[in-house]
Amino acid sequence: MAGARAYLDYNASAPLLASARAAVVAALDVAANPSSVHAEGRAARRLIEDARRDVARLVNAKAEHVVFTSGATEAASTLLTPDWQMGRGAVRMSRLYVSEADHPCLLNGGRFPAAQVTRIGVDTDGVARLDVLAEALAQHDKAEGLPLVAIHAANNETGVIQPVGRIAEIVKAAGGILVVDAVQAAGRIPLDMSAGYADYLILSSHKIGGSKGVGAIVAASDLMMPKPLVSGGGQEKGHRGGTENLAAIAGFGAAAREASAGLQTIETVRQRRDEIEAIVKTLVSDAEIFGTGAPRLANTTFFAIAGIKAETAQIAFDLAGVALSAGSACSSGKVGPSHVLKAMGYGDGLGALRVSIGHATSAEDIELFRSALATIVARQAGKEKANSEKAA
Repeated sequence: MAGARAYLDYNASAPLLASARAAVVAALDVAANPSSVHAEGRAARRLIEDARRDVARLVNAKAEHVVFTSGATEAASTLLTPDWQMGRGAVRMSRLYVSEADHPCLLNGGRFPAAQVTRIGVDTDGVARLDVLAEALAQHDKAEGLPLVAIHAANNETGVIQPVGRIAEIVKAAGGILVVDAVQAAGRIPLDMSAGYADYLILSSHKIGGSKGVGAIVAASDLMMPKPLVSGGGQEKGHRGGTENLAAIAGFGAAAREASAGLQTIETVRQRRDEIEAIVKTLVSDAEIFGTGAPRLANTTFFAIAGIKAETAQIAFDLAGVALSAGSACSSGKVGPSHVLKAMGYGDGLGALRVSIGHATSAEDIELFRSALATIVARQAGKEKANSEKAA
């Protein structure tokens, strides 16, 4: 197995699917601008509209309600704004409510001033405190504007799935708007915009095996939309200016088609995840796996090993040929304590290792993980024994 590597970091970025690669390459040969009215331009436009339909089908939405962006972060920054429009009229969102365990692109509040952002706590499994949210919304002053609630459907570190249906009921009862970050959930749990799941969804191509550099806002309707973050030539019905990234969007559509089909075999991924957790428990009897008291994504496990820093373990895994994360990869080169674990009540300094897998994860990948973990644990035991003997 010399030289072999196992990629177990799908939540950071899933490997590019062969179908998405083919779609990207084919689109690169379409030279025209999708906004041009000639035959070549219309061919480019067809690629975008085909991808728009594929992305819409993934979440059971209408294609005309999909707006392509440069990624999920841009989608979040677009949606998290006090300034919205309904037709030609302005609509004001006076306060943003987010979960303390949310991804930074939500947690940082987008275009809301910090003073207008309320953070809702989570329980020890990372599930949003619905009683706290309901109370906060009950106290919201609608005379100042509507409440905007933003929450992740599934946590990028722990994989914990939020009770979005119940959250939607609370938000609607308060007359608010609900934005759901479905970046990690898409292709891993069913999402249905037709069933009142959310008012707006955020999606990312590279999390489901598409190319990087493209994401989407999916709206339940187009009656009300945020003031554009990027203005320009009226592309995406005026919601996002700038010539569309044709090749990346084509790849996004191909990945969305495979993600829809992959939902049918997600239990196979869960079985592999369970194998990984069994290995962790066997080799490290006191390892803590986070979020197990709540529903979780089938592909994600987040665990800590007493006495071993997550950053140190991540480097050791990498040297052994295993790519995984210490927390999330939400900023370039950043490795450190998990704000998610802090929100769950585990303190400031605790770090953990995240293993996230997909349909392509193999038995050989899992065996390489087992071998690497066994070596790390044995090395740590040796150090502890040497320190003990020195102290004696």
